[in-house]
Amino acid sequence: MAKNSKSQIWFEYAAVRSVLALLSILPRKAAVGIGSSIARLGFYALKSLRRTGMRNLEIAFPEKSVAQRERLLQGTFENLGRVLAEISHFRHATPAKLEQLIEFHFDPDVLAVYENLKTGGRGVIIVSAHLGNWELFVYAWSALYVPMSYLARPLDNPLIEDLTVSLRTKFGNEPINKTNAVNRALKILREGGILGILADVNVHPKEGVFVPFFGIPACTSTGAALLAIRTNAVIIPMCGVWDEKKQHYIAIHGAVIEPSRTGDRSRDIVETTARFTAEIEKLIRAYPDQWLWIHKRWKTRPPGEKALY
Repeated sequence: MAKNSKSQIWFEYAAVRSVLALLSILPRKAAVGIGSSIARLGFYALKSLRRTGMRNLEIAFPEKSVAQRERLLQGTFENLGRVLAEISHFRHATPAKLEQLIEFHFDPDVLAVYENLKTGGRGVIIVSAHLGNWELFVYAWSALYVPMSYLARPLDNPLIEDLTVSLRTKFGNEPINKTNAVNRALKILREGGILGILADVNVHPKEGVFVPFFGIPACTSTGAALLAIRTNAVIIPMCGVWDEKKQHYIAIHGAVIEPSRTGDRSRDIVETTARFTAEIEKLIRAYPDQWLWIHKRWKTRPPGEKALY
């Protein structure tokens, strides 16, 4: 892929910086309202993304009408605007403000498991998704609990990458480049640390395995499963979603997942990946209008199977 020219890099950076600066000077609620309203227009203006989103919703929810799918997809665009607006206020954030903005509530059984894990020095992999506000979720976790290391592919624009990293790491979070992450990730987990992974996107067959997602095989990264198996870490699926009634975000989670250990490494990887993917699906089904439906989640197909897009 050809690299962007210097002028394009600076133009993109200036545009992003300007939008964030404009939203940041507004009260947070006003910024979120404006950001969501502008992003909602993307449903009408970005035809290619709209087609992808509607196709995904047809695959995931064949029982829903076109009108119902359109409403869910409009929510996706609105949610993206909310994410951007919240990011614009990261520089003003304090632990006290974040405590009012996002509610971390754990089931007692899950909380007990988590506390035992930390006492025992076992690592924890928080598998998340592009559901709700994934940026705020990781950001608030570091401010209210402990810093988290997270896997992320650097953005193509180095200036925007530096900007986002500076915002994400205010409270001590550590980004780890996905292209060279294994040794660092293994060390963190073996030392009882926390590692965040977004594991809900389509990947190349060399990087993933096919597991059910909304009843359709989806090529899913094996990274979380491999790391859990190699380090004896557990996996906790978790996301931060917007609660309209409460007018703040809430952290939701699935079941705690112990990595499979049958003695067959390939089987263990597939089983572990399938289990956390099933938990992520449950979270998405609970808040379907806040997931990133504009991503071609089922693009990679098993050998011999026809394309879905």
